[in-house]
Amino acid sequence: MRKFILLGTFVFLFFACKSSAPAVAPTAPVAATKLDKKSQVAIKGNWQITNVTYPGSEYFKVNSFNIADSKCFIGSTWNFISNNNKGSMALAGAGCTSFSSPIVWSINNEGMFVLKIVEAGVKSKTVQSGFLLKVANQTETTFELIDKIDVAGQQKDIVYHFKRTN
Repeated sequence: MRKFILLGTFVFLFFACKSSAPAVAPTAPVAATKLDKKSQVAIKGNWQITNVTYPGSEYFKVNSFNIADSKCFIGSTWNFISNNNKGSMALAGAGCTSFSSPIVWSINNEGMFVLKIVEAGVKSKTVQSGFLLKVANQTETTFELIDKIDVAGQQKDIVYHFKRTN
């Protein structure tokens, strides 16, 4: 995932693990603050990730959002509330560790999805890092979030495919 604010460099081995984020990264992307309200309103509601795709997925695993293997996100449920940019996400896939968390999110005017995963009881303004993903192929019932991963020195896309459930 491309992180923002307190960012790190990505290191992917064939096990595809990311390095820890240093306190300051001079080349770290910064999320634009101007929001795309129309795109945000379009994804309010309940969604499920139907697939996660990336080149080489048959050869190595990717740890998504520093939580679990990317394939554990298939079937995960997401709720987006557009008027306050809050929501939740939950994983409960077979053979995967269960995980749920409140989230704070937005879509900026550059088409970037800004995501903070917030621990219960923690104020989002105290969370100093998060993830930037590109919003793509947005319709009334589907959209994609695209991240860049480094595989053997080459940038590849990892695509999270969402489908509306309500």
